[in-house]
Amino acid sequence: PLEKANSDGNERSGAVQSIVRALDSINPFDPGIRMAHSGGITTANVMPGSGNVIGGQTIYIKLRGNSPEQMWIGTDGHFGGLKMANGENPKRSYGSKGQPPVTRMKVAALQRSEFVKAQDYRRKWASFEKQRRRDDDALPPDRDLALEPLAEVLAGRRTVHFHTHRADDILTVLRLKREFGFDLVVQHGTEAYKVIDQIAAADVPVSMTIVDSPGGKAEVVDFIEQCGAELTRRGVKVHVNTDDPVTESRFFLRTAAATVRGGLDTATALKAVTLYPAQALRLGKRVGSLEPGKDADFVILSGAPFSVYTRVLETWIDGRQVFDLSNPQQRLYQEGGFQLARRELIPAPTPAAKSRPVVDAPRLPGTAKTVSIGSDTVLVLAGRLHRVSQSPLENAAVLLRNGVIEAVGPIGKVKAPRGTPVITARVVTPGLIDTHTIVPLSGEYNIPADQDQDETS
Repeated sequence: PLEKANSDGNERSGAVQSIVRALDSINPFDPGIRMAHSGGITTANVMPGSGNVIGGQTIYIKLRGNSPEQMWIGTDGHFGGLKMANGENPKRSYGSKGQPPVTRMKVAALQRSEFVKAQDYRRKWASFEKQRRRDDDALPPDRDLALEPLAEVLAGRRTVHFHTHRADDILTVLRLKREFGFDLVVQHGTEAYKVIDQIAAADVPVSMTIVDSPGGKAEVVDFIEQCGAELTRRGVKVHVNTDDPVTESRFFLRTAAATVRGGLDTATALKAVTLYPAQALRLGKRVGSLEPGKDADFVILSGAPFSVYTRVLETWIDGRQVFDLSNPQQRLYQEGGFQLARRELIPAPTPAAKSRPVVDAPRLPGTAKTVSIGSDTVLVLAGRLHRVSQSPLENAAVLLRNGVIEAVGPIGKVKAPRGTPVITARVVTPGLIDTHTIVPLSGEYNIPADQDQDETS
């Protein structure tokens, strides 16, 4: 993983790489595939690039088989995707070397110029086909392998998967779509919530990369977990992707669960990793839902899909099991340690943890006051109180006075002065303690100007 010798993500010999194909770099024996199985993933869109203006031809695959041809999945007349990108990645990859593109203007200009060339290329071939019907000796135009995938995009036979984060960059993508009329999936779409009207009007799906914490680069600092819910409210179909290894494929359901935390309903969140991506990849007739006639691709879970306690138990592709958590060797692709030579170092499997029953917050007393910033005394009523030093208490209370805990115990045994402001909650725990962090020494933009964690002099 991430070894330079094994990494084929970006062909950095030039900014425009429509000529390259992910097909020619697929390694069916990569352990990352087994890790994806352990996360319940059966089908994937493997994309080159994001460091390039045009990164290359993507490939839609089932995660099975011993050759790229066996893995390849497609529909008649549709050839898959073409990866394109704008924003920081292509600017950084080439601008830092003094090569174009240095600006967002040049990124868009390069993309437009390639599409214009492809339009001309299509006209030449259309003219040849017309001439050939009259003259068997008509000579075809020179074949251009770099323009063919772009011509396929213009013909509606290939989908553009466009890496784009910032709202202004998303609008540039929509502008290109309007001009050249191509099928589009917005990949990442971090600031998509800022331009929902335009995305909804274009009827374009957004495939979100959901990070565990902010940072990484300047164009993602405005990430919000509510983005998926906001887009859904306007009728935009949302997907969730791993951008593996940005968020690992074995934690795919946990990644999608962040959209639920942001307000997306669980039914739509499940569609975001099943049916909606299948439709966007033109594979909806084969995969994405459990219906008669579709491929027998399914996942067996230990519980509700988006619970933190849920684990993938089994993964099946085309009716054959490709992952089994009870298998000692396969378990390690989910838990880690599959490369350890000394098996005695690997911990034995343990029973899966189970969540406690859900509790309700106690009722707020009718005469209770609300807490204000000036409240010196506060009563907290909890459906469950995790004291941590002792066992949890159900229907418990905490009395706070002048910033100090004065009493803890069952609701009936903690007496508060009349008129004490009250907070009610389902669950209360002690404040969490982080024993290793560089917040706030590490600024949100992840550039030298706002990093203070290392005094490099």
